[in-house]
Amino acid sequence: MQLPGRLRSTSLGDLLGVLCRASATGTLELVEDRARLHRICLVAGLVVAVELDGASPSLAEILRVDGVASEDILRRSLLRAMASRKLHGEVLIDEFCISPDVVGNALRRQLLFRLAVIERVADARICFRVAVRPPREALHQLPLRPVEFLHGRRRARASAFGRQDDRTASASAGAEAPSRARAWSVLGLAPGAEAVEIKRAYRRLARTFHPDLHPEATREEHRDLQARFVAITEAYRALER
Repeated sequence: MQLPGRLRSTSLGDLLGVLCRASATGTLELVEDRARLHRICLVAGLVVAVELDGASPSLAEILRVDGVASEDILRRSLLRAMASRKLHGEVLIDEFCISPDVVGNALRRQLLFRLAVIERVADARICFRVAVRPPREALHQLPLRPVEFLHGRRRARASAFGRQDDRTASASAGAEAPSRARAWSVLGLAPGAEAVEIKRAYRRLARTFHPDLHPEATREEHRDLQARFVAITEAYRALER
């Protein structure tokens, strides 16, 4: 298995596809020129963790937006996790009776959010390290399935061959607008979701990533939030048509 040296010559979708087909176990590192390091951890070709160098919604923020846990529970469970050095998700499940499915789904959406951010990186140095262990919070029991982390990803090969459907989409929606397949991934939805699910996902993500709702964010974090909010809005519009 051989990977390109730079992201500009390939795409995140192509990289993950190669690693999935090879059933690779290790960590894909993407190092931007400004020294920002992103990591995608895989076990047997499946994504178990994504570490993003930049703003990313926490588990508490996702659950808060979903309305599945009160502010008091989220605050107390987070303090308990910090004091006990346990993972926040473990504390929510073991001590606050939050459903493992609810926590698991939130963590999976968190990984998909982070992958969507990394996919927008224009260029980075690529390195795959087999000796780097996944972080403690890695989803070893329920990793992302290929349909989740590969479906809708932009492929450099497709661009190189100039597929007719890509040209048509660019002409009708503009080069920056995501295709419908890409839009499902951005909103964290399975292809074919109902209109009500699309609207619910958009509203949830908009409340999470709207820059005006994060006054404490740094300038760089604010820029990332703005870019993510724009991508969410474009995805919603693409599926609304």
